[in-house]
Amino acid sequence: QATLVESGGGLVQAGGSLRLSCVASGGTFSIYTMGWFRQAPGKEREFVSAIRWSGDITLYADSVKGRFTISRDNAKNTVYLQMNSLKPDDTAVYYCARGSRLRGPSQTPRDYSYWGQGTQVTVSS
Repeated sequence: QATLVESGGGLVQAGGSLRLSCVASGGTFSIYTMGWFRQAPGKEREFVSAIRWSGDITLYADSVKGRFTISRDNAKNTVYLQMNSLKPDDTAVYYCARGSRLRGPSQTPRDYSYWGQGTQVTVSS
């Protein structure tokens, strides 16, 4: 059983930055792919970014490529999402998720078994 706790969300103006953190407990963090997803009101949950267990391979949705950076610190059981040049369209609840063991990053929600409770990101125009 794993528990994921996100933090770092908030209200920011367009063009601003936020850094989300997700601390994991339960299981061996360093062998699992980690991902970030988001869900805006009235929309389905969508993939944002993912990082391989070793940290050497990352994936990004086209909508955030070049603006967001995912990273992880296996010693701290933490995955981060640095979000720059934020846009109003980035407004959503952001979820951290734990994926497969010793596998590459995935964009598919069903490949993730554990999810955090989410943190709200609101970008004003």
